[in-house]
Formats: sequence, C-alpha cells, structure tokens
Amino acid sequence: MVELRPGSVFGDYRIERVLGGGGMGTVYAARHPRLPRVDALKVLSAEHGDDVEFRTRFAREADLTARLNHPNIVAVHDRGVAEGRLWIAMQLIDGTDAAALLRRGALAPERALRIVEQAASGLDEAHRAGVVHRDVKPANLLVESRAGQPDRVLVTDFGIGRGAGGTVLTATGTVLATLAYAAPEQLAAGAVDARTDVYALGCTLYELLTGAKPFPRPSAVAVMHAHLMDPPPRPTDLNPALPQAMDDVIARALAKRPEHRYRSCGALAGAAAAALGMDEPVVQRYGGSAGGNHDRTAVASAGRGVPGRRGLIVAMVLSVAVLGTVVAVAISSHRASGGGTAATATTGATSSVADPASPWGGYSYIAQAFPALLPSAPESAGYQSIHCAALDSDSRPADIGVPATGSNLLSCGGNKNPVYLLTVRCNADRSAMDASELDAKATSVGDQAWRRGSASGQVRWGDMPSPAGDPAGTVAVSFDDAAHRFCRLVAYGGTSGQDLFDRWWQDAPI
Repeated sequence: MVELRPGSVFGDYRIERVLGGGGMGTVYAARHPRLPRVDALKVLSAEHGDDVEFRTRFAREADLTARLNHPNIVAVHDRGVAEGRLWIAMQLIDGTDAAALLRRGALAPERALRIVEQAASGLDEAHRAGVVHRDVKPANLLVESRAGQPDRVLVTDFGIGRGAGGTVLTATGTVLATLAYAAPEQLAAGAVDARTDVYALGCTLYELLTGAKPFPRPSAVAVMHAHLMDPPPRPTDLNPALPQAMDDVIARALAKRPEHRYRSCGALAGAAAAALGMDEPVVQRYGGSAGGNHDRTAVASAGRGVPGRRGLIVAMVLSVAVLGTVVAVAISSHRASGGGTAATATTGATSSVADPASPWGGYSYIAQAFPALLPSAPESAGYQSIHCAALDSDSRPADIGVPATGSNLLSCGGNKNPVYLLTVRCNADRSAMDASELDAKATSVGDQAWRRGSASGQVRWGDMPSPAGDPAGTVAVSFDDAAHRFCRLVAYGGTSGQDLFDRWWQDAPI
C-alpha cells in the first residue's frame, strides 16, 4: 500500500503525518483546505480501490455515521473520491480508546461503567435510527480524557453496520464480525438487531471489568464454538471484588437467544449500575452525554502507527483478517474462478501445493477430496447450499494463494436445513487424521462403521443444543480409505443427532 507523503495534497487536504493504518487503508492528520483545523483523513488503500465489497463498506461507514446526530457517536465531516481512492474526513482530538486502556489491565468498575453507559447512549440512538452497529468492542469506543472532568466516550466504526433485520455477509457468504465479541446469531448468519449490539457491549463490559475477553480460546474456531455453545463466563471468577450481581448482568447480556437479553444497551448499562450500587446514571452524575450540545469529534491516534506519542486513535478500526479484529469469518483472500481437478491420494508430501487452476489454491486438496460435498470455489455453494472458507493450521483466516502446511480447515456455514455448521479438517501432508470424536457436550446416540464405494470409515452421532439452546445434533465422520484418511468431518444442525444423521449424513455425497 502506497502511503501519502507529508506535505502532499490529496483531495484538497494537505497531508501532515500518518496516524495509523491497517487492512482497509491509512489514516492521516490532514489540514482542511479552507478551515483552520486538522482533520483525521481516512483513505481507502489503492489495492482495494477496485473491490466493490470494500468500496461499499467504506462508503456505508460515512453514510450511516452522517445520519446519526448524538454526542456519543463520532462525527463524519465529509467524504469523497480523489485519484480514484475513497476518503472520509473526521475531526480529531487527543485521546485514546478503551482497548488501549485495557492494555494496563482491568478498569476500575466506576470508570468501566462510565464508558459503557455513554457507549450505550450512542448505540441506543443508532438503534432508534434503525442502524445496528454489529462491531461493538473496546477498540471502537473512543475515550477522551479531560483534566478535572470525566471521560467522554464516542462510538465509532459503523463500517459493517446496516439496518436491523438483515445479515452481514460478504460476497462469499461469510459473516463479518469481530470474533471475540460476536453474537451467536452473527456467527450463524442469522438476522441481527439491537440485541446483537447488546451482546457485544456485554462482552465489552466483561472485558473492562476483568481485563480478559469473555471467551479466550486458542483458535478462531474455538472462540466461535464458545459463543455458540458455552455458558457466559462469571466476571467474579477473575475479579472477586465485583458483586455477584454482576454475574447475572453478564449472563443476561450474553444470553444465546436474543430475546433473553436486555432489550436495549441502556437497559444493560442500568442493570450494571444497579449491580455496582450506582443506580444514578453515571452520564448524569458526571455531566456526560445524557444531553446537551457537545462538540462531536473523531479521535485519531498515532498510537496505532507511530510508537512513543501520546495516544491519538483513529475513528475507525482499520485492521482486517486477524483474530480480534474485524474479520470475515474464515474469509478467503483468493477470488479467482475456475474448477478443480479430480482428487488423488498421495503420501509423503510435506505441504499442499497451491494449485493455480483451482480457486481454492493451496486448499484445493481439501475441496478435491470431497468434490460433490464442498463448493468448487469460495464464492460457490456446496451440498445443501453450504458456503465455505479457509482457516490455517492455527484456525486463523488463511491465505489460500500459498501452499498449505500442517492441519487445515474449511469452515462451512449451512442454511440450517439441516446443517448450520460443517467443518472439514485435513492434513496437508496426507498423513492419517485421528478419528473424529463427538463434541464433549454431545450425548452419544449412535456409532457405526460405514462404506460408500471406495470410501469407508466410522460415523458417530449425538444430541447437543443449538446456539440458541434448542435441541440439535452433531455428526462426526472419520475415514480409513487412502483417498480420505487424512481428513475428518464434523457437522452440527438438525433437531437431534438422529435427525442430522438421517437428513444429512445418509445422503451426503462422500
């Protein structure tokens, strides 16, 4: 990505310095062409200039934020196109964000509550305007510290926000979210509404109070599974000084079913205040954002790109495609089209060769092992309309343009008729994969050997709850034939293990 140089002119703005950068673009401190001020100027990277999805998301950020007029929502001053690149201008001030504050550990409960209450005020205003943020997290809560006054908090980064009721899908059918704070309905590609932001704000409150994310797990898949299946954590386990009532607040905010959560972010903040014995709203006690005409500003940070300076943070999060940032869950970076070749079993290789003839690149060995089950390309649909994307050996979004090594995964979302999640894990060196075991939360229903043509192995199925808590099932498939023994499959869905076995496994094209 080519950065603009200090002193150069871009869109009539004179660039002064780089403030930060990431996957989508770079943010600069830039002098306004006609007014005596310096703005934060976010410029979409040239490499994404022709990507319709990136351009649409970038433009939506300005459109949505400009519609919102609230002292706890960052303001956008202008947007445009210069030299073929999109830009957004925001006012900047000295400040930091809640994620930077967390680098020093958990916050004092009263300060955490101040941040959450003001964020809730801004989010509820967005919801009243019909906008769901969809990516609430500490890094998107800007904090301005003022001498002798309480923190001022502004919500930023509406780049993946949309109207309530729809899902946020990429062109490949994958879900945009920040995994550490993503609600179950986001991960299951379901409809989202204000309660999706309640869930994420609950995750944020938990982290502010404990210094830890609610579901710390070793891989992206494990984090997703925890959001979908595991009970909400108790903040008192990590911070015993908190009142036990806070456990109940977090449990309700992080309920798997949206209807079991608080109906608004303000209701969550009010419950947290009551649990902490601070029933009077902090924003009122401290003269915060409950009303009045504040000078709404975006905060820009050199702290993300220029070490050693007092924290200034950009009003939008720029990094993509890593765990803990905005990611397309298991999004593929390879967008070529074309077909694969027939699967062949080989042994002794140390890695999977990136196949330039296949849209799956280095992951073509997985797709080719199950050509009738898996989609022929990241943009395509497979059996029963599943869409898949690649994760590497650490279960992070993978670059399929390079050879795959170790154990790799295609993670596939289904249409819930009956599969809502299918994982296909294979060893790149074609070494035999351990037998698939049922999920630890599943109750075993059946276990039998199977054979279909030249393919054979073992299948196990059992009952376990769905992400929403409804009855569902899982099926685990392992292989002992040479063409597939380096892979294993696990499916989730249906109304029970037997239902999933009958409606998916019996006819699955293996």
